[in-house]
Amino acid sequence: NMFCFNSFYQAYQHKLKLALIGQSIFGQEVYNKLRKEGHKVVGVFTVPDKNGQADPLALAAEKDGTPVFKFPRWRAKGKPIQEVVAAYKSVGAELNVLPFCTQFIPMDVIDCPKHGSIIYHPSILPRHRGASAINWTLIQGDKKAGFTIFWADDGLDTGPILLQRECDVGQNDTVDDLYNRFLFPEGIKAMVEAVHLIADGKAPRIPQPKEGATYEGIQRKENAEISWDQPAAALHNWIRGHDKVVTFYGSSLLDTSVPAGQELAIKGASRPGLVTKNGLVVFGNDGKMVLVRNLQFEDGKMIPASKYFSADETTALELTEEEKKMAEDIRAIWKGILSNVAVIEDSTDFFKSGASSMHVVRMLEEIKQKHSGLQLQNEDVYMATKFADFIQMAVRKLRGEDKEEELVIDYVSKNVNNMTVNMPYQCFINGKFINADDGKTYDTINPADGSVIASVSSASVADVDKAVAAAKEAFENGEWGRMNARERGRLMYRLADLMEEHQEELATIESIDSGAVYTLALKTHIGMSVQTFRYFAGWCDKIQASGYGATIPINQARPNHNLTFTKKEPIGVCAIIIPWNYPLMMLAWKSAACLAAGNTLVLKPAQVTPLTSLKFAELSAKAGFPKGVINILPGSGGLVGQHLSEHPDVRKVGFTGSTPTGKQIMKSAAANLKKVSLELGGKSPLIIFSDCELDRAVKMGMGAVYFNKGENCIAAGRLFVEESIHDEFVRKVVEEIKKMKIGDPLDRSTDHGPQNHKAHLEKLLQYCETGVKEGATLVYGGRQVCRPGFFMEPTVFTDVEDHMYIAQEESFGPVMVISKFKNGDVDGVLRRANATEYGLASGVFTKDINKALYISEKLEAGTVFINTYNKTDVAAPFGGFKMSGFGKDLGEEALHEYLRTKAITVEY
Repeated sequence: NMFCFNSFYQAYQHKLKLALIGQSIFGQEVYNKLRKEGHKVVGVFTVPDKNGQADPLALAAEKDGTPVFKFPRWRAKGKPIQEVVAAYKSVGAELNVLPFCTQFIPMDVIDCPKHGSIIYHPSILPRHRGASAINWTLIQGDKKAGFTIFWADDGLDTGPILLQRECDVGQNDTVDDLYNRFLFPEGIKAMVEAVHLIADGKAPRIPQPKEGATYEGIQRKENAEISWDQPAAALHNWIRGHDKVVTFYGSSLLDTSVPAGQELAIKGASRPGLVTKNGLVVFGNDGKMVLVRNLQFEDGKMIPASKYFSADETTALELTEEEKKMAEDIRAIWKGILSNVAVIEDSTDFFKSGASSMHVVRMLEEIKQKHSGLQLQNEDVYMATKFADFIQMAVRKLRGEDKEEELVIDYVSKNVNNMTVNMPYQCFINGKFINADDGKTYDTINPADGSVIASVSSASVADVDKAVAAAKEAFENGEWGRMNARERGRLMYRLADLMEEHQEELATIESIDSGAVYTLALKTHIGMSVQTFRYFAGWCDKIQASGYGATIPINQARPNHNLTFTKKEPIGVCAIIIPWNYPLMMLAWKSAACLAAGNTLVLKPAQVTPLTSLKFAELSAKAGFPKGVINILPGSGGLVGQHLSEHPDVRKVGFTGSTPTGKQIMKSAAANLKKVSLELGGKSPLIIFSDCELDRAVKMGMGAVYFNKGENCIAAGRLFVEESIHDEFVRKVVEEIKKMKIGDPLDRSTDHGPQNHKAHLEKLLQYCETGVKEGATLVYGGRQVCRPGFFMEPTVFTDVEDHMYIAQEESFGPVMVISKFKNGDVDGVLRRANATEYGLASGVFTKDINKALYISEKLEAGTVFINTYNKTDVAAPFGGFKMSGFGKDLGEEALHEYLRTKAITVEY
């Protein structure tokens, strides 16, 4: 930028007498702001009324009593019309301000005022001189758009530059996007700033460079023929740049495999297009694709491209009394806008009656005020320009009849646990269950008997790209990105309700896929998942409260003032990679915070436990989550997880799993410096003092180790028991283990189910062999149970020395590792407890509150349990220190992991 935005706010002494020459709401806003700043507008020169309707600039000026002149033209046969010039000169302007002026103004008028004339032009001059500058910015594929305020001369936008502003052009930005986001709001501010600079004698006149100068003609229907022999990106730029001029409308680049669709021959194209469920796919000469959302016919009617081959929806809906009232409200809104039309008939056409694109915004906002449940987009108006069609479209939307077709799901169904469970088994991408791109599958196994539950799609790199593209589109351009926070929360509450309704089915699937005991799956695996979604649903509309958005006192720029505030924003596309021990709960812990913050996600469940994640995908679609917001990719961590970690469009990775894999994810994430949170391995110490309540310590200590068959990241990896109670503690533990029922996880009386998968069982048996070889005493267990499936006996080791492998490494299974410590040696046992590279959780049992609090301060772990264990809650942050990772799940702190902070400073 040539001038700092701050100059807009600097004090100025001089006021000018201005003539405004232009039209539109842009001109109206510039007029209002200049008057508010103290300048005197001595005359407004605009266009004659169209269809009896005055231009917005004229309306504003007439309201204030400012002289208004409505000239159809300023020149005739190339020469100034003298009466028009005389009328102009009569107002005595010191400066002409031309905001979006579409008329040719004679040089007699341009040069007449003391300060000459300044013009707003929507491009970064000298590039794109001429009348279709915004369009050409897109057509030419410019990476930057912007505007110039320049001193008028007798050339075509060739006068000296006063100031310029620029912004980035997004891959799928349209003319409307650029205009509404930047050219309109920033252009108004800049016009006022330019007048200030002139008033204070500080306005520069920078000659336009010759280098980079371009001039392109105005875009009209007759010269807007597409040359199809171009790459897809060029076709996309052409379509979005020509905007409403051409037959094709609303394009985006499509970075997926070729979708299914019906062929449509396109004149001049070497390859037919495809009419798909999402729109018309057209091909560039590079084989890449462009998706076109809407098509316009010669009579001006626009339809969704996906409906090209569909039967015409001509059957008129019969309106209810309430809908008839809404129709009359809309009729009154149309009448207010189309004031020149005596009566709004069913056949009244919104645009042919004189409305412009800015009236579309006004109309939709007025409808929203009266009927907040009716959410319409600008494109809806172009699809139904006649009143009767518009009402039919609005009623269909209100009734939900415009929603996409019902989700098609192929299930694997099983009669198990006295019910029929229906399990999706395909990848879930962009709101649909589909096979992997390369058709590959793998078997997921029931650990209770080794049988195959289902053959599941194994996602490929192409599927990752599809899912990330869908999530990016949903975040940047979809309904999710536009949705207000409270509506997001409503969807999350609805999803939690559906999970609760299906809790028995979900718990059964979890049990047969992961080996979790059914009663535990019902209470914890599923129960806590439901609670997590409800908790974070409540946060959705409170993220800017409670420290999540703040005003900050900063040093003032005297004599002016500053306001600095922060805003919390979603990050974008998040990759979530979860482990196999609590498949649904780990999904919920990360996904709920991610969604509450407003992000979209691609989630990879553990390869061995994909089924509850895919069932969750089904429920999310039923809850009404827009397509692309949630994507689930079962498959290999080395392939899918790795590609997600490296993917340039993924801005955050949330991972729970092993420390070595966490390190690899960090390395991969460095490719585009994406944000990472890691919940990794643990070797959590549990210190049991002789002054504890022994029976409680035994019960809780066993839960700390054997809960969920030891497949628990915060499991007590090592127990330190004070010497004086050591033997009794061990005796009581063995006594209790012998009472535990090992068996079918669906049996309600079972205490201990199978390990998650065969490879893990084998690793645990090897772990126990190592412990014996190193000299630890195997007091109980250490063997596979002699029955089908992957069952292991609960195991107890004593006499474990600090140097041993089992003292340092996590088993992630039902293995209790016990070490003695000397009576009263508090600091000694603390040193031993902290002498690990991990720091996830920890615990202490003692009746001495001073000792308990001292220990809790000194333990290097993200969680400390005192006289309890495994007591996690959705409102309490969860995460580790040291090699156990960083970042938090659950609680308010989890939101930080899925938000970014923007600081905004205003000078006034």
